[in-house]
Amino acid sequence: MTETISRYLLQHDGLYYGLLIINVALIVFAPWVIRKIVGPAREWSENSGELTERFWTNVVRGLNVLVIALLGHFRFFGRYSGDASDNLGIKVVSILVVVYLSYLAATLVARILRKRFGKAVQSGASERIADTYASRILSLFSTVFICIIALISIVRIAGFSSMLEAGGVIGFIGVMLALTQGAWAPDIISGLIILNTKLLAERDVIRLNDGNDELYAIVHRTRAFHTELLNLVDNHRLMIRNSKLRDHTVHNLSRYASAKGLRESLRFKLSHELSPNGARALFEEAFQKAEADELPIEFQHPLEVRLQDAGDHAIEWSIHYYTKDEFSLMSTRQAFRERVLKTARTQGVDLSTPITISQSE
Repeated sequence: MTETISRYLLQHDGLYYGLLIINVALIVFAPWVIRKIVGPAREWSENSGELTERFWTNVVRGLNVLVIALLGHFRFFGRYSGDASDNLGIKVVSILVVVYLSYLAATLVARILRKRFGKAVQSGASERIADTYASRILSLFSTVFICIIALISIVRIAGFSSMLEAGGVIGFIGVMLALTQGAWAPDIISGLIILNTKLLAERDVIRLNDGNDELYAIVHRTRAFHTELLNLVDNHRLMIRNSKLRDHTVHNLSRYASAKGLRESLRFKLSHELSPNGARALFEEAFQKAEADELPIEFQHPLEVRLQDAGDHAIEWSIHYYTKDEFSLMSTRQAFRERVLKTARTQGVDLSTPITISQSE
C-alpha cells in the first residue's frame, strides 16, 4: 500500500503540493480550527486538568508535522527505494500517525458522547457538560474499539503479517493488561458505580470520615480513575482514587433529609451560674443578630436549643439551625459563633470554663 501511495504522489504533483499546503496551513491556523471544532477555550479554562486549547493545538500541529514527514518520505525516498514498506523510517512514522489519529478520534468521540448523553452543570459563571454513567460507559466502549483497530493497524504496519506473529504481539499486550489490571480496573469500575448509583454528583458538598479526620469538600469532577474534590476549608484541589473513595464513609450534605434544609449543630459550654432561660435568651439574641446580618440561614424555622451535657465545670448546650447554602457551610458556622461571642460579651456571660489539672502527689 505504501509503495502505491509513493508512486501515486510521484505521478501527481498537484496532489502532493495540495496536501503539503493544507498541512502547513493547519499548522499556522491550528488554534482557530480547534476553537471551531472542539469549542471555545472558556469551556476548558474552568479546570486546569482539562485538555486546554494549547494542548490541542500542539497535538494537531504535531500530527501535521508527522504527515509532512510522511509526504516527504514518499516524495523523495520513494523514488529511490523499490519497496517503501520495508523501510524502518516509514514504519515508525506510520505508527506514530496511527497513534495520533487514534488518540484524537477517541477524544473527539468521547466529547461528542458527553455532549449527547451528559448533563449540564453550572461551573462558576459558565455552564459545562459533565459525564454521566451513559456517556462514560459509551466512551469506554468507543475507546476500546478504536484501540483495537489501532492495535491491529500497528501490528500490520510493523510487518507481523502471519497469524502466529500477530497473535503473539496481541497476546503479549493482553498479558501485560492482565498483570496490571489491579492498578486501573478497580478505579474504572468504581467510577462507573459512582456515576450509575448517583452516590455523588458534581457540585455536591460532602463530608468524608477517614479515621479521626473529617474533610469537607465539593465534588468537582468524577474522572475515569479518580475524583477531584475542592476542599472547603483550605480552598485547594485534591484527588482521591475512585476505589478509595468508596471505602470512605461519605456524607452527602447536598442531599437533604428534610425540606427544611441541612440541619447544622453547634455546641457551647456555659457556666453553671447561667440559668437555662438565660442560655436560651443568649442564643436567641445571637440568632436575631444573624438574621439582621443576613447570614445564609433558614430563619423561618426557629432556632432549636438543647441541653447536651451537664459536666463538673460547665453545661454544654447545642443549638440547631437549618441552611440550604451548603457551599457556605464553614463560613456560616464561623459567623454564627462570632455572633454568639459578641452577644455573650454584651450580656456579661463568660464563655470560658476552668480546666482541671491533676497533679501527682
